[in-house]
Amino acid sequence: MSLVEASEARKARLVALRKRKDGEATDDAAEPIFKTRNFDPESRTIKKHARDDDIEMEDTVEKNVAGLAEKIVQEDKVRQAQELDVFNIAPKRPNWDLKREMEKKLAKLERRTQEAIHTLIRQRLAAQKGQSDDIVGAMKAQEQQQQELSDEED
Repeated sequence: MSLVEASEARKARLVALRKRKDGEATDDAAEPIFKTRNFDPESRTIKKHARDDDIEMEDTVEKNVAGLAEKIVQEDKVRQAQELDVFNIAPKRPNWDLKREMEKKLAKLERRTQEAIHTLIRQRLAAQKGQSDDIVGAMKAQEQQQQELSDEED
């Protein structure tokens, strides 16, 4: 359709509209008259049929999930805040692995410490009694024990 034909068709529609407004009968009785309830004069298309008396359903999926997205976003923010809590990240016993590794070494040291304590106690008791021979003998016994322990470790 060319511009000239479109303008002539528009002029004819405007003339027919003026006549109908003034109450004059139209010449073209064969041409269908569009009523505004089904026809949109601005876009010149038929309106979709929409009923005002439609009953709205109470329980629909749209109503059930209306606030679901916002709720999920809020729960996610709360969960992320909890996950970033330092107390939840840090272990309850932060040095448990160090203690596990050191137990074997400490057991040897504890045994040697106890032996050294016993030797010192024996030496003090012997010194209190005035037995100088026992002190020398205790020191020699201590040296022998230390040599035996060093031989066991190797």
